[in-house]
Amino acid sequence: MKKGLGCLAAAVVVVVILAVVAAGSYNRLVALSQAVDAQGAQVESVYQRRADLIPNLVATVQGAANFEKSTLEAVTKARASVGQAAPPNAASIPNDPAAFARFQAAQDQLSGALSRLLVVAEAYPDLKATQNFRDLQAQLEGTENRISVERMRYNDAAREYNTARQRFPTALLAGAMGFHEKGYFKAQPEAAQAPKVALGPDDPPSGGGGVSGRLRVPRGRRRARPVPPARARALLQ
Repeated sequence: MKKGLGCLAAAVVVVVILAVVAAGSYNRLVALSQAVDAQGAQVESVYQRRADLIPNLVATVQGAANFEKSTLEAVTKARASVGQAAPPNAASIPNDPAAFARFQAAQDQLSGALSRLLVVAEAYPDLKATQNFRDLQAQLEGTENRISVERMRYNDAAREYNTARQRFPTALLAGAMGFHEKGYFKAQPEAAQAPKVALGPDDPPSGGGGVSGRLRVPRGRRRARPVPPARARALLQ
C-alpha cells in the first residue's frame, strides 16, 4: 500500500514539474512572439511611409522633360506589387514563410526601382534643383535608412524567439502549442552591386530584366569621354 502511494506521489510530482516547465515555456514564447509581431509592425509602418512618398515623387519627376517613362513605370508597378503581396492581416506574415518571402521580394523590388530612379535623376540638373524633389529625396533616403534599422531589429527579435523555441525542452512542446519558426529579412542579392548607367547606344546592356535593365542618360547630357593616354602624353609635352 505504501509502495503504491509512493509511486503515485512520484507521478504527481513529475506531472507538476512538467506542467510548470510547459507553462514557463509557453509564457516565454508568447512574450517573444509578441515582441516579434510588434517589431514586424514597425517594419510595416516604415514601409507604408515609403509607399506614401512615392506618388508625390513620381508626380514631381514626371514634370521633368523627357524623363525615362520605363523608370517611372517600374516604380509604379513595384509599388502595386507590394500591395498585392501583403495579406489582409499583415501581422500573420512572419508566421507564414511563403507569404513572408513574397512580401520581402516585393519590397526589395520596390527598393531597387526607387534606387534606379534616383540614379537616373542625377542626369537632370533642373529636376535636382527643385525644392520639392530635394525634400522628397531627403525623406526617401531617411526612410530607407529607417527601414534598414527596423529590419535589423526585427531579425534580432525573430532570432531570439527562434532560439528559445529550439531549446530543450521547449522544442518538444513548441509545435504542439502552436509556436512555429519566424522568418528573417535577408539582404537583397543586388545589394552589393551599384546600379549601372549606360552612357550611349554602344554600351553593352547590364543583362538585367524587368526593372533591373540598364539606365540611359539622355542625349545632350552625356559625360565627357576620357582622353586616350597617348594623346594625353602628347599634350603634356
